[in-house]
Amino acid sequence: MSGRPCASVVIPCLNEAEHIGACLDALAAQEGLEGPIEVLVVDGGSTDGTPAILHGHVDKGRGVQLIANPDRVTPVAMNLGLEAAASDVVVILGAHAEVAPDFIRRNLDALRAHPESACVGGVVEQEHGDDTTRRIGLAMSSPFGVGNARFRTGGVAGHVDTVAFGAYRKAVLEELGGFDPKLVRNQDDELNFRLTESGWRIWFDPRIRSRYHARSSFQGLSRQYRQYGYWKVFVSRKHGTVTTWRQLAPMVLLLATVSSAAVGLLGRLVPAMEQECQWAFPLLGIVWGLWIVGALTALVSASVAPRDMPGVLRSFFVLHVAYGRGYVEGIWQFLLLRRAPSSGFKVLTR
Repeated sequence: MSGRPCASVVIPCLNEAEHIGACLDALAAQEGLEGPIEVLVVDGGSTDGTPAILHGHVDKGRGVQLIANPDRVTPVAMNLGLEAAASDVVVILGAHAEVAPDFIRRNLDALRAHPESACVGGVVEQEHGDDTTRRIGLAMSSPFGVGNARFRTGGVAGHVDTVAFGAYRKAVLEELGGFDPKLVRNQDDELNFRLTESGWRIWFDPRIRSRYHARSSFQGLSRQYRQYGYWKVFVSRKHGTVTTWRQLAPMVLLLATVSSAAVGLLGRLVPAMEQECQWAFPLLGIVWGLWIVGALTALVSASVAPRDMPGVLRSFFVLHVAYGRGYVEGIWQFLLLRRAPSSGFKVLTR
């Protein structure tokens, strides 16, 4: 490779033999660029055959470089890639992702067209390996499931509060101090919050497209979103504010459920308190009645096939309850006890 790269793509990687080859092939097939790109794969000591695949791509002269990440922590990998990047534009990509042939070009065009934006990004479509993963993907592509995150749900071009697989101006990332190495989850959301708080904007362009090969189970989904909720509180404590108000909805749902059910049972078990507690079970019915109406409306508006509806409903339930549980645990750990993150929540899940 000769000449300064027009973009540096940073890929945190650990045991990704199944997908890293296709990810790198997609980057090698980029079209319409004014110069070469460099691909910085930051590997955490893979043992599944990934190193052989990576060395094969290095030998092909495609601009692929390998960086060791002995800490095996995702934000550390991102920072190592940022430090090594030779371009003014740094793209953070997942090893499970395959980008469209015009992905890099459209990111660069968007950055040029929107000088007020330090980051741009687009739609991430999920590739589903089985029916369970597909139904989970449908839930995660619904505003009812994940809120108004346009990189998941799609939508019109415009300024947003976060994107996935963003293309950043390197100088801005350096000014912000890179990614927070303490964050196992939410490291990109947290950085994007700092970015917008500093006065920069984030631009979403639905023409910027990539695919992500999801692999999931309901158990894995529960672990993943419990972590998201937990670490979201860590981010809120760090910045002294709620970064997005939609993050509170699952916690409110969970607390309303637990408190009304507890009060209702108390009224049944203690006759002297029955009158004072009679509101509890009706409230519980209202809360979950509204949730069911919202979930069914989301299914109908998305034209979900009848055979998929039970699985998508279950996914909605797992998403909201797991996130709410993690959020409550985060409040207890970080705000009330003022403790450091629990070791159990530092283990990365999918």
